Formats: sequence, structure tokens, C-alpha cells
Amino acid sequence: MPSFDDATVSAAPPQEVWKILYDPYRFPEWWSGIETVAPAKTSTDNTDFTIYPTGYPDFPMPQSMRTESSQRRIVVSCLVSDLRFEWALESEAGGAATRISVHVDIPDAEAHRLDGQREAISAALTGLADLAARSAA
Repeated sequence: MPSFDDATVSAAPPQEVWKILYDPYRFPEWWSGIETVAPAKTSTDNTDFTIYPTGYPDFPMPQSMRTESSQRRIVVSCLVSDLRFEWALESEAGGAATRISVHVDIPDAEAHRLDGQREAISAALTGLADLAARSAA
């Protein structure tokens, strides 16, 4: 199974990054390739939702999300393509900054998407870091 890791540092404290990261309805603000997010028809909380990729408003992609707030981690799993994104936050600079890291697993059937996912995740990391820094200012 192809996988990769990426990371960046945000000038925002971890709690500011967490507020944005754990809310799937804010993904379109920073996660490249996600145009809109809608609640799953069967979900009563934010753990199941549907994303609509940029440029594909008629292509719903159900997702599942597991959060571990005490460890500042979320795992987003695509229920269509089985891509898995594990996001983690670590305090830096005495709590004034945050290291944002992500581990991505791509199933063999989707291996052709590896380079595109690397680009999208790199842009998403930058987007999340910048949005959190602006929110914290």
C-alpha cells in the first residue's frame, strides 16, 4: 500500500489549529480539492459526512472521521476510495506554535493518485497552517 508523510509548522497555538482541523465543515477553507461538505444522511454528529470534490458537484464521496481530542489527532477515511488521512498536532515553541503532520495511506487500487495526493496534501497543510495563524492573530 503506498503511503507518505508530510508536515509543516503553524504560527498558531495547537488549540487554534484544532478548532479548524476537527471541524469537517471547515475543510473547504483549507483542504485542497474539497469544494463542499455535507452531513451524511445517517449521521447525528460530525463523524460521518460527505465531501464533494472541487469541480465535481455531482460526485459525493462519503467519509468517516475519528477524533482523539486528548491526543490532537483525527483520522479521515474515504468510504469510496479507501484513502486514509491521519492528522496530528504537536505543540512547539512553548505552545505558541503547532507542528501539523499528516500520514496518508493509499490503497493499491488508487496508487495512480499518489502524486496528486502529495500535491493536494502539501497545499492543504499550508492552507491549514495559514488559516490557523490568521485566526489566532
